[in-house]
Amino acid sequence: MNRHPLDRPIWSALTGRHAALADGDALARRYDPAVSAFAAARDDSPPALLALATLAKPGSGLLLLQADAVVVASGLVAVSTAEAVQMIAEQPATIEHDDRIEQLGASDIPAMQALADLTKPGPFTPRALDLGSFWGVKIDGRLAAMAGERLKPDGFTEISGVCSHPEARGQGLARLLSMYVAGRILERSEVPFLHAYATNQAAIRLYETIGFRLRSAMHVAVLERG
Repeated sequence: MNRHPLDRPIWSALTGRHAALADGDALARRYDPAVSAFAAARDDSPPALLALATLAKPGSGLLLLQADAVVVASGLVAVSTAEAVQMIAEQPATIEHDDRIEQLGASDIPAMQALADLTKPGPFTPRALDLGSFWGVKIDGRLAAMAGERLKPDGFTEISGVCSHPEARGQGLARLLSMYVAGRILERSEVPFLHAYATNQAAIRLYETIGFRLRSAMHVAVLERG
């Protein structure tokens, strides 16, 4: 059966434009743990699940994100699970231009990590820029909000790391940056997509107002060696 590439977006990215960042084989792959905890099996066949289990290193869990219910491979245990949604925006969008938006670089990584640690937009590491570009808005020299790119299956780019400092909320910065990143992706003739926890109705409503629609329910799990 042909599956949509976003049903297993991690697998699609690690066998596509992020193949150079992959550790694994034709059955299961993961990112370098310093880059991301994301991992995926090609499918739920016993050989693929066994290959996934061999990628779990002591002290380094595997983070799965997929439309299928997560099947826990022998030798692994699920230490946390959650329900999420995947949303896509297929309509052309105008890039939201704002002089405050600037591309973030290596010198901004400490501030980006501090903002992610404070607001917890999802998995984030100091090597997030290895996955894609990030943009932000600074207020009085301090990073107030950011958004960027993460998984990159062929023809698609995920928007991720969307967050605003608590002191900067209510200014529409998350919306502004989400629209800006989505516009840049669409200009490349790619489809922007993103994920949100199913319980985060405020985020889901925000994304709906800027042209995203629900594509699929998703399952999230962190697996570690048993």
